[in-house]
Amino acid sequence: MKRFSEFIKQLSLSQQLAAIIFFLISFFTAFFFIYLTGSVENVIREQMYTTLDASQDMIVGLYSGEDSSNFTQSQLRRALTNSQMHLIVDMEEVVAGTEPQLHYLSSESDAALVREELSENSALVEKMISQGVTIYQNGLASATHGHMDINGQEYCYSVRLMNDGSSNVLMSYMDEEYAQGAKDMMINSILYITVMAFCFIFLILMLWVITLIHPLNQIRNYIEKIKAGKDATLKLNRKDEIGELADALVSMREELQKQEKTKEEMIHNISHDLKTPIATIKSYGESIKDGIYPYETLEKSVDVIIENADRLEAKVHSLLYMNRVEYLISQDNNGAVTNMKDVVEKVLLNIAVIKPDIRIVTELEEITFEGLEESWRVVVENILENAQRYAQSVITIHLNEQEGLTIANDGPSMDESRIETLFKPFEKGEGGRFGLGLSIVAKVVRANHYEVRGENTADGVIFRIYRDQPKKAKQKTERRSRQRGAKNNNEA
Repeated sequence: MKRFSEFIKQLSLSQQLAAIIFFLISFFTAFFFIYLTGSVENVIREQMYTTLDASQDMIVGLYSGEDSSNFTQSQLRRALTNSQMHLIVDMEEVVAGTEPQLHYLSSESDAALVREELSENSALVEKMISQGVTIYQNGLASATHGHMDINGQEYCYSVRLMNDGSSNVLMSYMDEEYAQGAKDMMINSILYITVMAFCFIFLILMLWVITLIHPLNQIRNYIEKIKAGKDATLKLNRKDEIGELADALVSMREELQKQEKTKEEMIHNISHDLKTPIATIKSYGESIKDGIYPYETLEKSVDVIIENADRLEAKVHSLLYMNRVEYLISQDNNGAVTNMKDVVEKVLLNIAVIKPDIRIVTELEEITFEGLEESWRVVVENILENAQRYAQSVITIHLNEQEGLTIANDGPSMDESRIETLFKPFEKGEGGRFGLGLSIVAKVVRANHYEVRGENTADGVIFRIYRDQPKKAKQKTERRSRQRGAKNNNEA
């Protein structure tokens, strides 16, 4: 089955359509010759019995005196269907053991030919006489039907009482000449309808495949042009999945172009930012080597070198962050969990000295997050560095089961347009600065199946890291939180 599936995937849509048509034709051909032929034969046989019954009703009516005033043998022959033979036999003669007299009615007027046919079909006549004896002795009012094969030719027969007060039984049979004609006509009609239906379905499917292939070729050409670096446009007036795919490709290209442009701008700015401190460090170093102090004293000149080295370190540090996080995400955590309280406390020890004038308020519970400790440390470092950059006086950190991890600062609010692109890479931030920090945060958080978002508050800006809870569990958690708050109020 797998090999067949792989084989189908290698075919084009046109080839797949041809394969489907071939399968359907094969299926219906098998169905036609195995099942339908037998069903047609049964239908034809029942039709033959109905025809025999109709002829017998006419004969019984005529012999019983109904409409017999104008009745003649020639009129009866013309009324009988071709290939029919009707025999009237006195069952008392048969029961008595005497040779019965066969009175025949046939569309054939040549008596010699009729006697020859009866001689050839003597086995059939004997079988019908046997059936007639049973009907006569049991007084059965309904006809008895049957069929018999003689020398490869099938005959259908019907035996019934004459119902004229006598012991006569009417025995009728017809050969397969009528059946074969009716069968051929029915099969030809079915074949004609089937072929016409297949042609119509094939035409519809072909038109449908064309409507699929054309836009897919447009999409392929669009992708080929983009791959070759050429300008390309793609516009499909479709609202189905193909149209959605085309819109997604166009949107993806626009987003990639935007990111590429932003990336180029960022690299240009970073190159400029790296060039400036390097040039400063080089010139100050050469001046000091020559005994010249560009910034009044040796100490102040060295401070300038250290300041530019710090700037250079920060730039390089931000670039290395991305490679670092890619490595951390690629590692298989094997179900590892991290104590987030320990992570936050370790990060605070390192960054608290950077801006000692910013007060940091924490409320931390023993909470674990799924993922490696190093990757979560990168997340916390980036968010706290961002908070320190914009905070005016205080940073508040909360860690609990209900809210996850929240880091808030009392800095200025963000523009709404900025919130939408906050976690995209190479986005330009406040003051035209480019950064990767928050995009790194989003990548790590989502890789560990958590969510992160930033939003404005009445006091500033807050970042939340949490895991979506099912609706019922979330309501249950909120209810427990309210109950705990009410309990604390009562105790107070």
